[in-house]
Amino acid sequence: MTMNALDRSIPEIAAGVASGELDPVALVSESLSRIAAQSSLNAFLTVSSEPALAAAEAVKRSRANGEALGPLAGVPIAIKDALCTLDAPTTCASKILTRAAKDHVGGSEPSQGFRPPYDATVVARLRAAGAIIVGKTNMDEFAMGSSGENSAFGPPKNPHDPTRTAGGSSGGSAAAVSAGLAPGALGSDTGGSIRQPAALTGCVGVKPSYGRVSRYGLIAFASSLDQVGPFARDVRSAARLLEVISGRDERDSTSSTKPVGAYEKACEASVKGLRIGVPSEYFGEGLDPAVRTSIEQAIAKLESEGVSVRPVALPHTRYGIATYYIVATAEASSNLARFDGVRFGLRVEPARGDLNTMYGKTRDHGFGREVKRRILLGTYVLSAGYYDAYYRKAQRVRTLIRRDFLNAFEEVDLIAAPTSPTPAFKLGEKVDDPMAMYLADIYTLPASLAGIAGLSVPCSPTPKTAERPSLPVGLQLLGPAFAEERLFTVAAAVERLCRP
Repeated sequence: MTMNALDRSIPEIAAGVASGELDPVALVSESLSRIAAQSSLNAFLTVSSEPALAAAEAVKRSRANGEALGPLAGVPIAIKDALCTLDAPTTCASKILTRAAKDHVGGSEPSQGFRPPYDATVVARLRAAGAIIVGKTNMDEFAMGSSGENSAFGPPKNPHDPTRTAGGSSGGSAAAVSAGLAPGALGSDTGGSIRQPAALTGCVGVKPSYGRVSRYGLIAFASSLDQVGPFARDVRSAARLLEVISGRDERDSTSSTKPVGAYEKACEASVKGLRIGVPSEYFGEGLDPAVRTSIEQAIAKLESEGVSVRPVALPHTRYGIATYYIVATAEASSNLARFDGVRFGLRVEPARGDLNTMYGKTRDHGFGREVKRRILLGTYVLSAGYYDAYYRKAQRVRTLIRRDFLNAFEEVDLIAAPTSPTPAFKLGEKVDDPMAMYLADIYTLPASLAGIAGLSVPCSPTPKTAERPSLPVGLQLLGPAFAEERLFTVAAAVERLCRP
C-alpha cells in the first residue's frame, strides 16, 4: 500500500480493497497511526484500535475467500460520540455518561463511559457495508454548541489553524476528516452541527431530510430536529456514505419509506437548466466580506455552467434563532430528564438527603454549563403559564419558516447561501457570549426547522491577511425534502469548479 492510499476517495479505497490492490489492515493501521500522531487536535474521545484491526482482518479474510465485499469494504470511518456503539463507550462528551451507575464522583475519563448494549442503526449499516469503525469523535456536550468548547474533555481543534474552532457540535468528526485521520465520518445535525463544522474545516457535510436516516441509537437532543449525516473530503464519498446509512428502519417510526436515491450516480449529472435561488436574508449584516465574495464567486461559476440564478424570499428567516432555541430546548429538557443517576451514567451519592437530592447533585455535577442553560430554558418555556406564550407560538412560526421554503421551491430547484457567516473563529472568542455563539448557526437553523435537505461544500477559501490565515469557506445548498440527489449534482459541480 502506498503511503497516500488513505487520502483517496472512499469509492477508490473500497475499489482498491475489493481488487486486492489495498490491504485493509494496512489502511486501518495508517489511520490509527495518524490519529495518534495528531492527538493534539483532540478529535477523538475513544480510539478503537483492537476492534478496528480485527474488523480489517475479517474484511481481508472475506476477500481471500472470494466473498462479495460491501460498498465500504475496508474504509476507516469515525463516529460522533452521540451514536451508540456496542464495542466502544458512548459519552456524548459529558461527565454524566462517563462513570457506571454504582460509582461515585471522581477521575472520570471517556474510556470509562457508558457502554450501550447495541449499535445505532447507522453504525450497524456501516459495519454491514464493510466499513471499519476506528473511534468515537469529540463533540459539544449532548450536541449543544457551535464550537466544540462545551465538551467535557476539551474542544477539538481546526486542522487549518489549531487555535481556531473546528465547529460544533460535530467538530471532532469534521476535524478527523479534514486532517485525513479517516476518509469519512458520521455526525448529527440538529441546527447545523454537520454543515457548520464542515464549512469551517473545509470538508463536505450533509444534513439529510428529516426521516431520511434512522435516528435509532442516536442519543437525543431535540427529537423533531436531530438527523444523522456524513462528512467526507469529497462529494462523491459523502454520497456513498449517505446511500449506505439511508432508508426505512422499523425501530424509528419517524424514518421514511421513500426509496433511497442514487446519490453517487447523481454526482455525474449535469447542472445545466437547474434553477438556483439566492435569498437576500442570508447576505445581510454579520456576513464576513471574504465569505460573501467566495460564495458569490461560486454561484457565478454555476451560472456559467448553465444554471439559472434568481432571487428568492425567505421572510421568516429573522425568527429562526428565537424559534429554534425555544423548540430545541423544550425537547432537550424532556430528553435529558433520563440522565438522573438511576439507570446509567454518573451518580453522586449525597452524604445525606432523599432521592431528589441525589437527582439534583448528579445533574449539577454531571451536566456542563451550556446543557444546564438549555434544560432550564426548555423547562421554562414548557411550564404552566408560558407554554402558549412561547412554545406554541414557536411551533406556529416554525410552520411559517417551512412555508417560506415550500414557496421558494415552487420557483427554484435549490437554494444557495453561505453555511456560516464567518470562517473559523478563535477558540475562546465567543465562549462567554452565548448569543454570539448562537448566531454562528444563523444560516443553518431555518433548514433544520423546516426538515429539508442541506449540504455544505467547500468553495474558495478566504485570502490570507495580517489578521488571519487563509481559511475554508462552505457554500450551503438547500433542497426540498428528499431531494438529496439534486444537492449532490450541484455540489459535485461546485467541487469541480472551485477546486484549486
